[in-house]
Amino acid sequence: MKRALLIVDVQNEYFSGLLPITHPQGHLNNILRVMDVAKTNGIPIIVIQHTFPQPEMPFFKKGTQEWDLHPEIQSRPHDFMIEKNLPGSFTGTDLESWLRNEKVDKIVIAGYMTHMCCDTTARQAVHRGFTVEFLSDATGTLPLKNEAGEVSAEELHRSILCAQQMLISEVINTEAWCKRVGK
Repeated sequence: MKRALLIVDVQNEYFSGLLPITHPQGHLNNILRVMDVAKTNGIPIIVIQHTFPQPEMPFFKKGTQEWDLHPEIQSRPHDFMIEKNLPGSFTGTDLESWLRNEKVDKIVIAGYMTHMCCDTTARQAVHRGFTVEFLSDATGTLPLKNEAGEVSAEELHRSILCAQQMLISEVINTEAWCKRVGK
């Protein structure tokens, strides 16, 4: 199988903006590690950047510092980049056609947020016939509190990983994935 690594929405919004990622510890270092290992092993890297075109949305406003990719992501090479406007990386983008053109049949999910864009992208990938490796400690989330209730970042992250492992993805940690692909 030919893999491609998807780096989903690793933008400043999650570090200096309104959506600070709190779980798991070491998430950014793990994302950077898998990018480096992917590059070393010839695995294509796709960087994905979220934009909300609606002016009333308080985050992911194109052209702001929070919208920008994290500097460590910007400094690393990638093979393809897409901008998306919805949680799923396949919706309204050229991602699927690029993957098909490159003969990719397995995608690797890293980035933010575990419960939103990473989860949606993994589900979309499976619906399109791709297999998915979901990196448990190279994805991350935050606590949520809204009209539906309240959940800690750890609980939310764990529940999404369990759901992913059930029928959608192989959930694997960074260390095991790096060994699997060669370094």
